[in-house]
Amino acid sequence: MSDNSANDMARPLPVSIEEIDCDWLTRALRIKVPGVTVRNFEIVDMIRGTCTKIRLRLDMDEAGRQAGIPETVFLKGGFESHSRDLVFLLMSESLGYRDLLPNSGLNNPACYFADYDEARQQGIVIMEDLANRSVTFGDPLRPRGYDDIAQTLSLLAGYHARTWGCAAFGAGDRLSWIDSSLPFTRPSLKRLLAPDVWQRYVAMPRGAAASVRFHDLGWAIGALQSMEALTGEVPNCVIHGDTHLGNVFFEPGGAAGFYDIVPRRAAPMSEVCYHITLALDVADRSRWEEALVRHYLAELAAHGIADAPGFDEAMRQYAAFLVEGYCLVLLNDAYFMPEALITAYAARFSAAMLDHDTAGLHARATDSRKVQVQANNNKEKGE
Repeated sequence: MSDNSANDMARPLPVSIEEIDCDWLTRALRIKVPGVTVRNFEIVDMIRGTCTKIRLRLDMDEAGRQAGIPETVFLKGGFESHSRDLVFLLMSESLGYRDLLPNSGLNNPACYFADYDEARQQGIVIMEDLANRSVTFGDPLRPRGYDDIAQTLSLLAGYHARTWGCAAFGAGDRLSWIDSSLPFTRPSLKRLLAPDVWQRYVAMPRGAAASVRFHDLGWAIGALQSMEALTGEVPNCVIHGDTHLGNVFFEPGGAAGFYDIVPRRAAPMSEVCYHITLALDVADRSRWEEALVRHYLAELAAHGIADAPGFDEAMRQYAAFLVEGYCLVLLNDAYFMPEALITAYAARFSAAMLDHDTAGLHARATDSRKVQVQANNNKEKGE
């Protein structure tokens, strides 16, 4: 894992809210602003979920104010009972803010501190309070229009282009912490594919919002395996990792941005289909998605990407990768996102998979790979 020795002065990171004090805040903020001192602070409010978001009001000395650190900031970290079970997310987001976002080209909250403490399995980010920009936050129950999504896809195309075609990051690389494994190959998520767990989620309102064609666990596992094979066949890049509407914001002038990054190395179209499907109403998606994919491909070309897929191939990948987003939504615990939002997202993915024959595509791809394997075996045997 990449390390930043300057961050040692803020370690150990607090793992309880009670451990957050003026001394620790001062040490953390001094990594970027050496002269700052936090004289006092108060917790304004708190949002509990996957991670804990704590809005702090800081009483700083003149050095902090001169450096542009605002009076209110958000401190985000793993302060929940389930936090040590989500170490991958804590690490990915904190190191994403530390090592990736500063040169990403994405519009994102200003970051005043970010680090991951492996010994305590804690990741913490101190970031801008976007309320001070008077932004409008994306709402999963209020789908966006074509222009908004074209803008966010332009941002993603520029971001993807920076690492397009990258190989897995090796030891010693500053981005060696970025994972290349697919979500459901990780132990923390693989357990969700157990029959009893899967059925429990299918029995919830989100399952009722999806076609019964996608209720079968065996089908889902087979489609995820087919998707994994496709991932290895196409160029990969570093993706944002969680571009649903709840992680998007729009400034008063209309400029879009992203937050809550969970970066990983993956096929770019997996992020494109995830973002478009979750951001558009079902009726609008069928009208606009092809135009939006063409827009994304044009933006890649403008960034100098010569080996981007053609439109037909991009749509094939788009259809194939829908299954990952569907499973991520279906198996999301209602503690982390209200059931109404999950249900809306499940309905959008189900409709998209029906429209694009995602099930048939993966069945044909699996059959084709089996034929190719048999042909290769026959060739090796000299038959």
